[in-house]
Amino acid sequence: MSTATIETPRPEFLEVELQPAPPRRRRRMKRKTVNTIVWFVALLALTAIVLYPLVWLVFATFKPSSEFGQNPGLIPDSPTIDNYVKVVEGIGGTPLWRFFANSLFIAVMAVIGTLVSSALAAYAFARIRFRGVGVLFAAMIGTLLLPFHVIIIPQYIIFNKLELVDTYWPLILPKFLATEAFFVFLIVQFIRNIPRDMDEAARIDGAGHLRIFVSIILPLIKPALITSAIFTFIWTWNDFLGPLLYVNSPEKYPLPIALRLYNDATSTSDYGATVAVSFLALLPILIFFIVFQRFLVDGVATQGLKG
Repeated sequence: MSTATIETPRPEFLEVELQPAPPRRRRRMKRKTVNTIVWFVALLALTAIVLYPLVWLVFATFKPSSEFGQNPGLIPDSPTIDNYVKVVEGIGGTPLWRFFANSLFIAVMAVIGTLVSSALAAYAFARIRFRGVGVLFAAMIGTLLLPFHVIIIPQYIIFNKLELVDTYWPLILPKFLATEAFFVFLIVQFIRNIPRDMDEAARIDGAGHLRIFVSIILPLIKPALITSAIFTFIWTWNDFLGPLLYVNSPEKYPLPIALRLYNDATSTSDYGATVAVSFLALLPILIFFIVFQRFLVDGVATQGLKG
């Protein structure tokens, strides 16, 4: 009894031999690879140029004060950690952690005040129809053209009559009054891109403006709120003029004012400690930005949202 062998035909596409890419295509692929490498090297060099000041600052914190002005290079000749020891001990009898705590308190309260007041004002401009809304909105936008230095004297007179000088109220209270027109305008644009049908549906169910704002609008404008929080935190943390005007007691100084104490033009300046405290003051901003940077991208991406 013979067994028949069944031969399975091979697919035709397996019999096709791979042909080498034509010369024109190979040249195009090679040129594309070269362009990619050139762009990568150029961007890497640009990144190195941009980051060099930060890298120099990190290495400079280990330079003794006598080396500044003599060694402008990156690597210190005589590395030391004495700068950090001096900074941690503080200055004028006030420890460094107190300056950090003061700056953190002011920045956090400024963020809370800006978000609450700007979001409420933006909802009123975007969703509530009342007489003069257009004029008020235009006036608010017009304040963006008003320099801060114009209102310094009248603002100081007001807070001085209220006996709020040498307190944090002049730095915090305006944030709760929706004085940041830029953030109000930013949030207004987000709210206007949200379909009104959602508001109407909630209003049919008996929801008022507060319920609509908290339950519907607030979750949808999260990217705008986080973007506003990032910029408010950075601007408040780096603010020098405001605390210089209103804060007089050394134990209430935030970091920017404390930084000036290490570099006094009327006496000997400790450049090593100045650089060290500058780097330590920069760390919270870097950490805050790195943690929330993806929300900045989300904020830009959602600008194109349409109802």
